[in-house]
Amino acid sequence: MKIKYSELIDQTLYFPTEEFNVSENNLSFHDIPLMDVVEQFGTPLKISYLPRISQNIQKAKSWFKEAFEKTEYKKNYRYCYCTKSSHFKFVLEEALKNDISIETSSAYDMDIVKSLYKEGKVTKDIEVICNGFKTDDYLAKISDMINSGFENITPILDNYRELDKLTESIDTTFDIGIRIASEEEPKFEFYTSRLGIGYKDIIPYYSQKIAEHPNARLKMLHFFINTGIKDTAYYWNELYKCLRVYARLKKIAPEVNSLNIGGGFPIKTSLQFDYDYQYMVEEIVSQIKKFCEEEGVEEPNIYTEFGSFTVGESGANIYKIISQKRQNDREKWNMIDSSFMTTLPDTWAISRHFIMLPLNRWDDTYERVFLGGLTCDSDDYYNSEQHTNAIYLPVFSDTKPLYIGFFHTGAYQETIGGYGGVHHCLMPQPRHVLIQKDENGELHYEIFREKQEPEDVLKLLGY
Repeated sequence: MKIKYSELIDQTLYFPTEEFNVSENNLSFHDIPLMDVVEQFGTPLKISYLPRISQNIQKAKSWFKEAFEKTEYKKNYRYCYCTKSSHFKFVLEEALKNDISIETSSAYDMDIVKSLYKEGKVTKDIEVICNGFKTDDYLAKISDMINSGFENITPILDNYRELDKLTESIDTTFDIGIRIASEEEPKFEFYTSRLGIGYKDIIPYYSQKIAEHPNARLKMLHFFINTGIKDTAYYWNELYKCLRVYARLKKIAPEVNSLNIGGGFPIKTSLQFDYDYQYMVEEIVSQIKKFCEEEGVEEPNIYTEFGSFTVGESGANIYKIISQKRQNDREKWNMIDSSFMTTLPDTWAISRHFIMLPLNRWDDTYERVFLGGLTCDSDDYYNSEQHTNAIYLPVFSDTKPLYIGFFHTGAYQETIGGYGGVHHCLMPQPRHVLIQKDENGELHYEIFREKQEPEDVLKLLGY
């Protein structure tokens, strides 16, 4: 009879994987001995394994390179990092090692670009794609940077007003793009994205406002689907509608040379994750090429704006099970030493799953449990894994501590949870450790931020 936790994993999952392995009953993540990390830094703990950022960027570049060669695609591919996924400096610095561009979404992102420039991390040649609805502050910062010599900044028009404001404040020629307001999946409460300009309005708008503009040059058509890049009829239908606009636009606007297909690559949220990245890239590239050939127009440079794919798989959150509550004959609640609502807000806000595994005691017997956070909110829990529709962990023991990890948590969680601020029930922000690996394979640890102390939180509250 197979009753060990390790035997459960062997029966239900393909294990070990590229990221995970078990040695002497303890879990490793990218060869990081996690129990050693716990002994050194304690819990709760946030870790960021920085090499994964560069690895994923290089993977995507290789997929597009192979697809371009296979289809004899004549133009170029450009990888942009979507900063809103994680604004941390260590993320930007790691990503920028890979010859990429940056995609921004607010005025505050422009301050990040200027800060990186002042520190010599980027030059004025850095390519910045400016997305999102643009406030006057955002438009002013874009204009100031273009006027000061950042020539590769491309504001993507979200509405008609933005070009008028940019025209008033930019005193040189500048590139622009137009975002298409894509139609949403039928399950959405609304039919059309609130971002961008409608399909039918783009050609008239170009003819009336941009074609004879003294300074603005239309360079890019921008397309993004909220549900991500998926092999579905909905995705391909929206891509074809975008390509029809591109072909019509290209015939009257030869200066248009780039198509931005946005972000949307998924990340592994389960050990049974199955997604053929290479197939999707080849299919997208071949469809763009085929459509342009049929329309008799030059194929565009292809841009992507991957955020979660860039940084998501670099992150992990580690907790200790500090107690078990038995609420009835069937339900056992393992309580973690932190809060899901504050450290992994997507688990309750959008019912997001992450890869969850115990760090130790893999040879112990297992039991079905629920996981509870420390706030007094009924939504502060985590109750299922995608591969089993339940959570199984080594049996709780008062004498043998159990540690668990949530993996691929590097995108959005800190900013949505309010990094360094005041959290629900005053749960403190955990210690945050950065992990690098040198050319010899040696791991290096750096404390990025210590855990919040009670006095830090009270000060924010005015006490």
